[in-house]
Amino acid sequence: MEFSSKLLENAVNAMSQLPGVGKRTALRLVLHLLRQPQEQTLQLSKALSTMRSDIQFCKSCNNISDLNICEICSNPNRDESIICVVEDVRDVMAIENTSSFKGLYHVLGGKISPMDGIGPSELCIDPLVEKVKQGHVKELIFALSSTMEGDTTNFYIYKQIQDYNIFTSTIARGISVGDEIEYADEITLGRSIVNRIPFEISLKA
Repeated sequence: MEFSSKLLENAVNAMSQLPGVGKRTALRLVLHLLRQPQEQTLQLSKALSTMRSDIQFCKSCNNISDLNICEICSNPNRDESIICVVEDVRDVMAIENTSSFKGLYHVLGGKISPMDGIGPSELCIDPLVEKVKQGHVKELIFALSSTMEGDTTNFYIYKQIQDYNIFTSTIARGISVGDEIEYADEITLGRSIVNRIPFEISLKA
């Protein structure tokens, strides 16, 4: 792809680093920004820059937040005794959209995948185990994607906390095997949360 401007080429190359954005799509987006008022482009640039520099991760659940403790964890109406374990922030958003869960979350930041060099130490698992040890948590809901990596991660956490007096459950398999949580429709995902089953039963399935 030939460019008449090095500045344009640099912008397209930067835009094409986004997932799912090829060079042609990046060029279309950059040219669109050029046609907009300069203030609009600067506003976008400032929003991205501010997000990158100021955004935080909740010290309690590891969710993305503007403050040290996110709005969900600081909400007095949430049930602190139930924690839903998810892979990343997109899963929190997906479950929250169902309005079916009123407990708290714990974001692992991924799932165990030896093929990708991701082990338990790369994930936010130890803080979750510490929460369980404190004795305030009554139930852990495993809401990871029903893939081999997701099941491996569920089982690893289960083994870490099985000696404590805590109930473990997993979302009902209304979510197809191999599906990612974030892509499930809200009704199916909501029913899966409400109709969750004991984790031990899922091990025998």
